[in-house]
Amino acid sequence: MSGELNGDLAAHVHRSIVARRPVDGREARSRHRALVALGRLDRPFDRSADPTHITASGVVADRAGVLLHRHKRLGMWIQPGGHIEAGETPWDAARRESEEETGLHFAGWAGEAPLLHLDVHPGGQGHVHLDLRYALRVEGDRTPAPPEGESQDVRWFDWDEAIAVTDPGLAGLLRAMRDRFGPS
Repeated sequence: MSGELNGDLAAHVHRSIVARRPVDGREARSRHRALVALGRLDRPFDRSADPTHITASGVVADRAGVLLHRHKRLGMWIQPGGHIEAGETPWDAARRESEEETGLHFAGWAGEAPLLHLDVHPGGQGHVHLDLRYALRVEGDRTPAPPEGESQDVRWFDWDEAIAVTDPGLAGLLRAMRDRFGPS
């Protein structure tokens, strides 16, 4: 990612995080930690530049439920997502990673996507992920078909089950979303 794009995008991400109204105490703490980290990171999107870096995830949820996958290394049910490639925006990375991990196709955005949630958590191997989460909408077939090499455990959960099986950071968001998107 060029320095100018990196700086403009980092400034955009900073503004998005400042504008976030946290859904719970965990997201409020994550918001603070992310803002402090962004203040010191020269290349926040480059996972090789610093053990603390920005990642991106897709939250796929609607009235029918929530799509999760069992992370191969972590062994837990979470939203799809991962690292940001050079020259990629976080919202485009969330979509790409989600398509790669689920085999589904997601609608794109006209311009930049609004930040839905953020969570700061250990990423393994001494890394800290500043995970930016964006809402994704499935286009076409809703049947997960993860490619070889990805976790084959990808499925739709009803809202309560998703909240029960996922990590605390995502569970907080899903609780906040359930009334708006969950079954009536």
